[in-house]
Amino acid sequence: MTLGELMGPEVSLPAPLAALPVKGLTADSREVKPGYLFAALPGTSNDGARFIDDAVKRGAVAVLTGQAVTGPNDDTPFIADADPRRRLALIAARFFGQQPETVVAVTGTNGKTSVVSFVRQLWAAQGFAAASLGTIGVVGPRGRETLKHTTPDPIALHRILAALAKDGVTHLALEASSHGLQQRRIDGVRLAAAAFTNISRDHLDYHRSFADYFAQKRRLFTELLPDGAAVVDVDSDAGKEVAKAAKARGLRLISVGRAGETLRLVSCEIDGFDQNLVIEHGGRQTRVRLPLVGAFQASNALVAAGVCLATGSSNVLPLLAELHGARGRLDLAGTATDGSPIFIDYAHTPDALAKALDALRPFVRNRLLVVFGCGGDRDKGKRPEMGAIAAAKADLVIVTDDNPRSEEPAAIRHEILAAAPGAIEIGDRSTAIAEAIHELKSGDVLLIAGKGHETGQTIGTTVIPFSDHDAVMAALKQEANLG
Repeated sequence: MTLGELMGPEVSLPAPLAALPVKGLTADSREVKPGYLFAALPGTSNDGARFIDDAVKRGAVAVLTGQAVTGPNDDTPFIADADPRRRLALIAARFFGQQPETVVAVTGTNGKTSVVSFVRQLWAAQGFAAASLGTIGVVGPRGRETLKHTTPDPIALHRILAALAKDGVTHLALEASSHGLQQRRIDGVRLAAAAFTNISRDHLDYHRSFADYFAQKRRLFTELLPDGAAVVDVDSDAGKEVAKAAKARGLRLISVGRAGETLRLVSCEIDGFDQNLVIEHGGRQTRVRLPLVGAFQASNALVAAGVCLATGSSNVLPLLAELHGARGRLDLAGTATDGSPIFIDYAHTPDALAKALDALRPFVRNRLLVVFGCGGDRDKGKRPEMGAIAAAKADLVIVTDDNPRSEEPAAIRHEILAAAPGAIEIGDRSTAIAEAIHELKSGDVLLIAGKGHETGQTIGTTVIPFSDHDAVMAALKQEANLG
């Protein structure tokens, strides 16, 4: 493509410059090849402008910057843009071209992964070639591919979108993280609908404040969705605020939840590890047996059903009975010899941990046990909050390591333990899980929280292979041999 085609009609370029052919895109100077456009983006730790000379030497034919700069080669055009991240997203969309016909984005603190998984399943059950994209990777007709980020950078994202479209995928549900929204990663995606689950404390190590964090979530509805439908769980003040913003923008509102007007949850009754839901839609009530644990999963299922309604489905509610949970989302990972169930959940925020423990409490006849930790180099303020929640809602608490990164693991555990009197400290996560399983007695329930689907433990800058699921299986095998 030419530079003029990539920039679009909103950027006026001299004719010779507009005709310049561009063979590739990158924001990493080390990946520049002759004929590439290099995006010198400002970052939290590195400024891309520092690498312009290297990119030009490697053959960059144009440089996108956020400020007026000059390089070592006067023949290389420099294009300054007030919002270079957004410009790169629009460029990437034009460069790769194809996208699935129907793309929806889901945002919120908790539930994004489950909702996009549910949407994919519901679409597939209706015969659509569907995929989902987010924390657990890209899942589609060809299987699963892991990703480095919940919302990939725009170049990687549009490469994936084009590949999915070429493979025949027509429907895609993707997670829109607060980082991805603030960094304009999905600005070039043609969205048919967007959904909001809930919001609570998270990522305050990155965002300036909770208000800024929430503002990035709302941006999906106030700026990125040009028309179409907004699907919002309105059972919270934040949900009502998002719904109000969506209506003010002129979007079609699909509200769900106990206070929902489109899909109203009339009742929810626990039935074993299932739930019996009564949902009102269009003046009619539908009874559905949802094969998932936790009231929050009923909420996620309603949001997913709302997304399907927003994109043209009709009789979608009966299909909720066929849903299966995303890996590591209140996932029944094993059962002890005495029958005690062991659940794994990705809960790594105070609200998510509280909801997971609350969801399991009805199944407890004796004790509720929890193993969890907090990540290093992340929001420190949530550590005592999560310690207090665990102490209040569980009967036995084991505090362990969860991706300590560059921080001293013992210091992280200390910050949690300060608010969790009586908790047990076991740094090694495998040992902590094994000890918790060894402690199980008839009527107990165990929750292992924080890592969910992850298959690595980050210590320093090294990622050591580790899986909570594997640790559970190893501990159960050991217990069986001891028995």
